[in-house]
Amino acid sequence: MSTANKVGFAVVGLGSIAQSAVLPAFAKCKKAKLVALVSRNKNKAARLARQFKAPNYYGKEEYAACLANPQVSAVYIATPQGEHQEFTVRAAEAGKHVLCEKPLAADVEQSARMVEACKRNGVLLMTAYRKYFEPSTVYLRKLIQDGKLGRIDVMHSAFSERHGPSAPGWLRDAGLAGGGPMMDLGVYCVNTSRWLAGEDPVEASARMWTHDKARYPEVEEGVTFRLQFLSGLIVQGSSTYSSAMSSFIYVQGTKGWVCLSPAFPFEEPRRLSGKINGRRLERKFKIVDEFALEIKAFADAIQGKGTVAPDGVEGHRDMVILRAIYDSARKREPVAIRY
Repeated sequence: MSTANKVGFAVVGLGSIAQSAVLPAFAKCKKAKLVALVSRNKNKAARLARQFKAPNYYGKEEYAACLANPQVSAVYIATPQGEHQEFTVRAAEAGKHVLCEKPLAADVEQSARMVEACKRNGVLLMTAYRKYFEPSTVYLRKLIQDGKLGRIDVMHSAFSERHGPSAPGWLRDAGLAGGGPMMDLGVYCVNTSRWLAGEDPVEASARMWTHDKARYPEVEEGVTFRLQFLSGLIVQGSSTYSSAMSSFIYVQGTKGWVCLSPAFPFEEPRRLSGKINGRRLERKFKIVDEFALEIKAFADAIQGKGTVAPDGVEGHRDMVILRAIYDSARKREPVAIRY
């Protein structure tokens, strides 16, 4: 595809995820091109623009000029989630489509305003849930949806990391992050489990803890939660900032079980193992560029060649679920999830 026919993207926010994954992905995209970078540090934007061959770069205060650039058709927002609403609403009002990192916002009210702004201005809003495009998770979903595992009674999922002194400080800032590991990591467990199941939970139970109150004065250090679905499915999940890396999805059905690990990081090959109808199942999946896949899917949708599966509504529904999990942890009792 010629450069002229590619969807032009601006990337807003140039932190670790943008530098390690988002920006490099554009070199592999046949449907999208990187045309602009936006950062609160304009010198940083200039340096990365040279490195990744973006023809335009802007400081945060020049965001309006970026949105006025006719080369920019869409923005990829990779800032802390407390800033997602501002950048999304302004992009929507400028007629630009938005691909926004997860979680969609820092709270439910913000995500609702983002969805409404994009709908009102007739632009697409996609939540950056790369698992919708990653081959091992797509394969697992097909097993479930095709009934290979029978009735699904239980899923277990975890995503944890050990955060040292070099971890970004904003992850412990309640205003910017909205919460701790539940927002940053546990949202993967929530969204992926309900996507695999094809239904939404109706009740949440949770417990949270903080051992190091000096390091985590505003957000939780760890969480465990339980989601109840109308079908009878139960999802058990956990996430912490203070344990060794863990990342898996375990699905238990009447005909068998399957476990995918590591399930969520993008830098490692994946292994799916299980036993279905008495037969062992073993499959390995190579590393793929999940960011390039999601950018391609969004570019296709912008050009009318597909739909956005993990759209803003899906991201907002996860925010509703996360709110119920936090409410349950505070009340120390089950909380109904009202969408």
